[in-house]
Amino acid sequence: MKKLNLLLVFFGLAAGTFAQTKDDPQNIKVSNTRDPEYPKGEQALYQEVLMNVKYPPESIQRYVEGTVELSFDVKTDSSVANIIVLKGIDSGVDDAVKKYVGKLKFIPAMQNGVLVKMNVDMVFPVKAH
Repeated sequence: MKKLNLLLVFFGLAAGTFAQTKDDPQNIKVSNTRDPEYPKGEQALYQEVLMNVKYPPESIQRYVEGTVELSFDVKTDSSVANIIVLKGIDSGVDDAVKKYVGKLKFIPAMQNGVLVKMNVDMVFPVKAH
């Protein structure tokens, strides 16, 4: 019985010694106070892309419709970078949407009161008519 109690005390002390504390600099709580966003709102962004993208003539002739899913970084200066097509319709349409989104400006993300670069995944509607 003494051995069991001694063993339990030993493991209790060992666990307390290796447990992380509130002052651990590697265990910092990150607070997203703001995700990246389009200044006019998400619906306005979708409408702007839908109405203003210059589609290739062959895509217009075929009345291409659907959605294009993009992944991109919103940088601290509000610009967009590293745009990747995750799911597309047609290479011409995908490139046109990618090019248009690359020219837009977003409100950058904020973490712990500091502007940060953050990745965004968005699905944009497409009607090449």
